[in-house]
Amino acid sequence: MMTKTLLTAVLIAVSASATFAKKKQVAPQPQDPNEMVAYLFTYFNSNDPKDEQICYALSEDGYNYTPINDGMPVISSDTIALTQCVRDPHILRCEDGKTFYMVVTDMKSNLGWNSNRGMVLLKSTDLINWQHTAINFPTRYTKTWKNVQRVWAPETIYDRKAGKYMVFYSLASSDRGSYDKIYYQYANKDFTDLEGEPKWLFDAGCATIDGDIVYNEADQMYHLFYKQEAGRGIYQAVAKELTDKWQMIGGNVEQTKESVEGVGVCKAIDGKSWIIMYDCYGNGHYQFCKSEDLKTFQFVQNTEMRGKFTPRHGTIIPITRAEKERLLKAFPNHRQPILSGFHADPEVLYSNKTKKFYIYSTTDGTPGWGGHDFSVFSSENLVDWKDEGKMLDVKGDQVKWATGNAWAPCIIEKKVGKAYKYFFYFSAHNPQSNRKEIGVAVSDSPTGPFVDSGAPIITDADRPKEARGGQAIDVDVFQDPKTGKFYLYWGNGFMAGAELNDDMLSVKKETITHLTPKGGNLQSWAFREGAYVFYRKGTYYFMWSVDDTGSPNYHVCYGTAKSPLGPITIDENSYMVIKQKPEDQIYGTAHNSVLQIPGKDEWYIVYHRINKNFVHHEPGIHREVCIDRMTFDKQGRIIPVTPTLNGPEPLSKK
Repeated sequence: MMTKTLLTAVLIAVSASATFAKKKQVAPQPQDPNEMVAYLFTYFNSNDPKDEQICYALSEDGYNYTPINDGMPVISSDTIALTQCVRDPHILRCEDGKTFYMVVTDMKSNLGWNSNRGMVLLKSTDLINWQHTAINFPTRYTKTWKNVQRVWAPETIYDRKAGKYMVFYSLASSDRGSYDKIYYQYANKDFTDLEGEPKWLFDAGCATIDGDIVYNEADQMYHLFYKQEAGRGIYQAVAKELTDKWQMIGGNVEQTKESVEGVGVCKAIDGKSWIIMYDCYGNGHYQFCKSEDLKTFQFVQNTEMRGKFTPRHGTIIPITRAEKERLLKAFPNHRQPILSGFHADPEVLYSNKTKKFYIYSTTDGTPGWGGHDFSVFSSENLVDWKDEGKMLDVKGDQVKWATGNAWAPCIIEKKVGKAYKYFFYFSAHNPQSNRKEIGVAVSDSPTGPFVDSGAPIITDADRPKEARGGQAIDVDVFQDPKTGKFYLYWGNGFMAGAELNDDMLSVKKETITHLTPKGGNLQSWAFREGAYVFYRKGTYYFMWSVDDTGSPNYHVCYGTAKSPLGPITIDENSYMVIKQKPEDQIYGTAHNSVLQIPGKDEWYIVYHRINKNFVHHEPGIHREVCIDRMTFDKQGRIIPVTPTLNGPEPLSKK
């Protein structure tokens, strides 16, 4: 006989389930493929002939760049240049918004600085395939420029008055004075040739090179930035029209005492500020500054040159989401990090429905861990990841009980009848309790749309009685392959676990268990947060993060159990999973998930690390996602994972 209390509970559960089922699914905002979302950096790497080639790097903020194509050239110089080497690439988006012009110096520097005789014009409509024309000045202008020594750093700008594209560059000839001056010509309609003879544009009374011109709508002036050899810095001049007399402005642009060259100026995606960059060629780095008015300049950072990324004299442009995705597909990186931008707390899923892999992450890079949405990425080979967009936002109508702090998600695929359901668990800030609590959203697809259940399923009241301090965060979900039952784990400062009800929207309160590992060297394996559970060959593995994100001691440990709710045993000789590798500038490797390749004893650990440029400045909110192989010894112990810079090879399609 059903008791009154039990009957009431059933009716409440049925009512809640019916209400949940009727909720209208809110689709994530569609992504505009034409939205400007990133910056493309074109550059060459060094004065070695093998490095005098065009390379690409991408950035989301305009200051921190990651090379693509594994740092290798995207255009082979020997296919476009007379010298078989090029330098100083300048890229421009044309007025039609879909055509791109690039001009480069045709030069092999080991032949000497006076060996440069021309330039190369390039045109593209996709940033991948380029048509080209090499122009040699001594053979083109046999009467006037047959003794040319240097044709340096060409650039292109649209002349609004003339309605043509102007190509300007520094020019020096043994029979035309003692120093370099800036000259110009207009390009023909197809950008395959230059019209007429070189015409003088500007010089500062001494060697004037590496000019860059932008038009500023605010003052309706053209701004010319250039290197003045006598002053050994970057200076500026302005004019109403490109061919007017230029008015020189006093004061240096660069915010350093280092020797600089190759200035580039780009309007930021926000449409308000400007990004100023220049090559500190004597000290091996780029320097980036910011300006609101092109009058005052604020230092932002020095870009550390590393590995195959040692950029020299280049330029940047904003690019759209579609262009970014096209570039990443054409020039993929088989290296870490695997996701572009700042992301943390990665949760990896293999979908039996789509036969693809997915990563769900905390959106990082926001002060105070203040992100309010979750991203999802998909891949077929664990190397090339597609941004599927923001799949849940806790600040707004999608999750009405929360306002922010969208942290550390997890997801599981469940077969319901003949269909698949996806249950996405996450922690967020509940303003009513002023605590972090755990919610769940459901979808028929791994990419959404997801619908929130309407209320937290784990609150602070659900902590085990033995737990002290901490918050209800860092949730993990696990299906026991032996029983088919589902379990939820969570905690910060303590680890709790409980069995889920069949609806996956609540836990069986009577099963809530205190799982915090005890004993041993607490500095080595003390539980902090980030619980993760998986099963292999009869053993339940429990993983967690030790110490605080940003700490040099931040790492992952593990223990084992004979059941999904413990108790957990720690092997004093084998408990480390992964830790930082400072010698390779790999820091803060923790908060992980684990992936088993379906049908194989092949395992991967997906984790975040701290972007090395932020190790000493806000490290805990500048994290990026990586992946490496994880293996076991004959006793089933996890062999400590060495974090790599390159990551695994792409999975075979077989």
